[in-house]
Amino acid sequence: MANNSYLFTSESVSEGHPDKVCDRISDMVVDSYLSKDPVSRVACETLTTTNKVVLAGETRGPSINKEDLINKVRDCIKDIGYDQKGFSWKTADIETHLHEQSSDIAMGVDSKDNKDEGAGDQGIMFGYACKETEDLMPAPIHFSHKILRLMAIDRKNGSLKGIEPDSKSQVTMLYEENKPVKVTSVVISTQHAKELNQENVRDLVIPYINKSIPKNYLEGLDPKEIYINPTGQFIIGGPDGDTGLTGRKIIVDTYGGAAPHGGGAFSGKDPTKVDRSAAYMTRYLAKNVVAAKLAKKCTIQIAYGIGISKPLSFYVNTQGTGEIEDLKIQKCLEKIVDLTPKGIRDHLALNNPIYVPSSSYGHFGRQPDEKVKGSFSWEKVDLVEKILNEINTF
Repeated sequence: MANNSYLFTSESVSEGHPDKVCDRISDMVVDSYLSKDPVSRVACETLTTTNKVVLAGETRGPSINKEDLINKVRDCIKDIGYDQKGFSWKTADIETHLHEQSSDIAMGVDSKDNKDEGAGDQGIMFGYACKETEDLMPAPIHFSHKILRLMAIDRKNGSLKGIEPDSKSQVTMLYEENKPVKVTSVVISTQHAKELNQENVRDLVIPYINKSIPKNYLEGLDPKEIYINPTGQFIIGGPDGDTGLTGRKIIVDTYGGAAPHGGGAFSGKDPTKVDRSAAYMTRYLAKNVVAAKLAKKCTIQIAYGIGISKPLSFYVNTQGTGEIEDLKIQKCLEKIVDLTPKGIRDHLALNNPIYVPSSSYGHFGRQPDEKVKGSFSWEKVDLVEKILNEINTF
C-alpha cells in the first residue's frame, strides 16, 4: 500500500556556493561562444579553490582571446560578490585550458551527406511537472530556491548587510494524500561577516522564510525547527572554504529529488549536448501536459545514442494522476514536437546566449524574459492548445 503521509525534503544552494561559482563561470563560457557563433560547441568544466580558478574543456567555434575570457571570469566572481582574502575577483589566479573539440565527437554530431545531425552523446534525460506550485514545481525545492534568491537580491542591493555570498537552504514538508500540507523544518546556513553572531544572523534570515513560503504552510511550525547556521559560525566560505566543481548540484538544478535524474549535468554544455537540451525539452512537455490539466503529475524519460538523431526511447508516466491513458499522451507529444537534437534546439531557441541566468536557483520553475530570445523557453506553456486539439485524435 502506498504511503500517503510522509516527510519530503529538498535543498538549494546560492550562487556563491563553490560549485555554483563554477557553474556560473562554465555557462559564461558557453554564452561567450554562442554570442559570437550560435552553432559553437562548448564543453567547459571549472574548478575553484582558494584564490584559484581553472577552466578546462573542449570548444569549436570562434576564436576568443584568452585575456578577454579571464576578465569575464573576474566579472562573474565580482557579480557574485567575492572580494575576500581567500577568494577575490581582483586577485584570483585564473588558468584556462580550453582546446579544440575532438574530431571523433564532432563527426557524430555533424550533419552531412544523407546523415542527420546526431546527439552529442548517449544518455537518458527526465522531465517533470506537478501541481504543487504555480510554476508547476515540487514545493520543497521551489521554496528552498526562493529563500536564497531573495536573500541574494537584497545582499546585492545593500539592504541585507553582513551576509556573504555562500549559503544553503533546506525545506522539509509534510505530505498527506500526496499533497504538501505544511513545513516541518527549515535549515539555512549562510556565510556572514565576523562581526555577526548566530542570533544576529537568525534575525536577518528569518524574514526571508516568511517572504518565501505561504503563511498557511508555516502555521504551527515550531521555532525550534528553524535551524540557522546550526554549527554556530560560518565566516570562511565560498571556494576558500570548499573546492568547487562544475556539475555537482544536479538535484538542486532540477526537482530537488522529487523526480528521477539521468545523471548528466547542464552547465558548461552547449545545446548539442542532449544532457541539457533534452532535459529542457522533457520539462517543457511535462509542464504543458500538467498545464493542460491532463494530469496532476507528469514524468517523461527520453534516451539518445551518440551520433543518432532520433530518440531511442520516449516514455510518459503520469503516476496514476492522468485524465487519459499515458500512451495517448506519449503519442500526441511525439506527433506535435520534433524530438531530434536539432528539432529541440530550434523549437526552444537554445542556440542563443541564455545560460548564465540558469546557473543558479534552478533551471526549472523560472520566468522567461520575453525580451531575450530563448530565455527559459522550456518554461512556457504555449503547447497546451495544440496538445488538447491533437489528443482527441488518438
